[in-house]
Amino acid sequence: MNFFNTLVNETEPQRQALLSAPIIERCFKGDIALDDYVAFLAQAYHHVKHTTPLLMAVGSRLPAEKEWLRTAVAEYIEEELGHQEWILNDIENCGYDKEVVRRSVPNPATELMVAYAYDMVQRVNPLGFFGMVHVLEGTSINLADKVAGSVRSALGLEKNAFSYLVSHGSLDQQHVAFFESLMKQIVDEDEQAVIIHACKMFYQLYGDIFRTLSAEHKIPRLLKRA
Repeated sequence: MNFFNTLVNETEPQRQALLSAPIIERCFKGDIALDDYVAFLAQAYHHVKHTTPLLMAVGSRLPAEKEWLRTAVAEYIEEELGHQEWILNDIENCGYDKEVVRRSVPNPATELMVAYAYDMVQRVNPLGFFGMVHVLEGTSINLADKVAGSVRSALGLEKNAFSYLVSHGSLDQQHVAFFESLMKQIVDEDEQAVIIHACKMFYQLYGDIFRTLSAEHKIPRLLKRA
């Protein structure tokens, strides 16, 4: 069995735990309010804006023998540039002031996931970042298109309020195929163990973001435009 398949199998319980978050289950049923969706987008903004800096940090810390992986990281950077602005535009198209979100602070769960990502890259092993890639891109494929359709139907929003979700549903299908090809080249057992451990942690941390998007944790700084 190649490492990509091992990674998927070893982290399946954590993936299922993420998918069981109440707000995700409600989304599939169309049971979601506009505040829920905008709260999700706000937290997405707060972690997506770190994707490019994190990738740059990964590339800078990879050893010479991983030059092939540094090249792949450069491709990821080119693909990910500016995606946080897509999210802000979606927020604006939902009728909220995107600049309020830009100036806001992340929820604790989001801040912890971002902090763990930087710590993994800078202190532990830059390869651990690929655990985050697997969680975020794999989740996007499973959820993005389905959730976007359900939420749009429930809230009656225009298509231009879903550019982040819809684009990542299709875009991340390409990314996952690319990611799979990279993981098949990771043959060192210690490196594999780092990625598996990080992936389990990111499933927990990303799931916590969804689990804390409850009524008492709405972002009051989001202001609807008159």
